[in-house]
Amino acid sequence: MNETETLKKQILKKIEETLSLDELENIRISTLGKKGSLTEMMKTLGQLPQEERKLIGQSLNSIKIEISEAIETKKKFLEEKELETKVAAESIDISLPIRPLQQGRIHPVSQVMEEMLTIFAQMGFELAEGPDIEDDFHCFEALNFPKDHPARQMQATFFMKNGDNLILRTHTSPVQIRIMEEKQPPIKIVAPGRVYRCDYDMTHTPMFHQIEGLVIDKETNMGHLKGVLMNFMRVFFEVDNVPIRFRPSFFPFTEPSAEVDIGCSRENGEFKIESGKGWMEILGCGMVHPNVIKNCGLDPNEYQGFAFGFGLDRFAMLKYGIPDLRSFFDADTRWIKHYGFLPLDIPSITSGLSLNGGQKR
Repeated sequence: MNETETLKKQILKKIEETLSLDELENIRISTLGKKGSLTEMMKTLGQLPQEERKLIGQSLNSIKIEISEAIETKKKFLEEKELETKVAAESIDISLPIRPLQQGRIHPVSQVMEEMLTIFAQMGFELAEGPDIEDDFHCFEALNFPKDHPARQMQATFFMKNGDNLILRTHTSPVQIRIMEEKQPPIKIVAPGRVYRCDYDMTHTPMFHQIEGLVIDKETNMGHLKGVLMNFMRVFFEVDNVPIRFRPSFFPFTEPSAEVDIGCSRENGEFKIESGKGWMEILGCGMVHPNVIKNCGLDPNEYQGFAFGFGLDRFAMLKYGIPDLRSFFDADTRWIKHYGFLPLDIPSITSGLSLNGGQKR
């Protein structure tokens, strides 16, 4: 018994002091292998008397289990330490650049959205958002699109296949419906977001961005609408006198309705805002149709208001001279480096929306 206890202490001490997995494996083989010291001792059990064999056998089995557990525990410890050493050796100090610093850029869509929200916030509008996946009621019916109305053909819609009458919203106008359902007037909101239509060319993509505005109260009229849009154009394009005209048009959700044009020229392939050279249609607007107000649970005899909406991506193209809308979604780092904005070029009414960004792009 003294011999086995001495052997156990010696082996456990070696296991504790070993510093490598190779040394630990050698200890295991020399102790528990076919010719290991503990294995050799167990081979001699057959030569002992029965009572003594039973007693010593139990002792050796206990020692074997204890040594096996000690080896396994030490093995896990050494493996973890070896992994930590390897990771530390292979780590890269990211605070020391090995290449010239590549600074990221803000996408023109994100920048222009911030510019627009900055302007509208200055005019007292609140931000509102809604889901990209809409139902037919909020996207069409509540906006005065009857189920068989020909105006539904104006928009190429993506319908979901689940049979629940769900669609990818074709405009951000459903946000206006949800706000009027949830909130009592006065209401003054802008709703930016992604919209989806089945179209694809230089000026259309299946997914693009819109921003819409809505004002509902008891006194707002068409003159207020014109004032808001004229002030927005002046500040956004950073031109004191933007030539603007309002043309009668048709939208199911407004009455009267108008399309807004700005005066511009395209001489030598350069877009420039000026009068006397031509016109470009840029947005639609009008007084909210009484049926829309009624569909939202409000009394059209008591409340009225205006709405407007336009393509955010198109405004970015016009302001920053971007020729192809499809490039917005190509994920080309060269394109974003050229047209993108520095992260600290934050739009501000006081310091200018894009003066700094335009110079540093």
